[in-house]
Amino acid sequence: MKEISSRDNPLYKELKQLATSSQARRKTQRSLLDGVHLCQTWLQQAGDPLMCVASQSACSNAEAAAIIAQCETRRISCILLPDALYHALSQVEQGVGILFVIATPQPAAPAKLSQSAVLLDRLQDPGNFGSILRSAAAAGIRQVFCSPGTVFAWSPKVLRAGMGAHFLLEIVENADLAAVLREAAVPVLATSSHARQTIYDVDLARPVAWLFGHEGQGVAEDLLAHATHQVAIPHLGAVESLNVAASAAVCFFEQVRQTLRST
Repeated sequence: MKEISSRDNPLYKELKQLATSSQARRKTQRSLLDGVHLCQTWLQQAGDPLMCVASQSACSNAEAAAIIAQCETRRISCILLPDALYHALSQVEQGVGILFVIATPQPAAPAKLSQSAVLLDRLQDPGNFGSILRSAAAAGIRQVFCSPGTVFAWSPKVLRAGMGAHFLLEIVENADLAAVLREAAVPVLATSSHARQTIYDVDLARPVAWLFGHEGQGVAEDLLAHATHQVAIPHLGAVESLNVAASAAVCFFEQVRQTLRST
């Protein structure tokens, strides 16, 4: 295990750039998985990281030590940092001190949308984005398409909110959603509080594409025109609408309910 003790070390400077700069992560096509859960899930679901980085105190934590040992067995480069240097890289409060550097997955967009998917138009909040990814993965949806202007899927905050869901999904960023929708071989559903149909009125026991938009502005009008159905989520309380992540979860699991009922 290689030890780095100076903040002037070139490799440490590269790690600091990845930790603090979205531009650096996009340019290098590398991302950081911060914390035991994300690292364990990556090893289980995706394979080997490019690098394992640990704090000195992590070596005394059983879970972190097991991850380090597994990486060393697989001959993955392992870096040990003093706690102070490590904490400058991590955004996890009271974490155990371990992170992975990975090559950011870059799946190609399919020629035609033919399975259940989520399309996100300019979604801004990392917590909402991560929650939607987690709900989608739990509902068995595998494809996610993000328009330009949507928050970076592999940012630290989205990764933490997703809790490993990223590794079960194909996330296509900077997608031309209009082109995807034009070629869709499945119905496209967009939620709207003004719609007459509800999610309970539509046949969801089949693949569908769910279209969600910006937290404040909603789905762009040109994209909304491609929706096969606009649907509402019924609610009884005196609340105008649901948070986009909550709306997505309700939609996904109504699809799960109908699918299970039809089998």
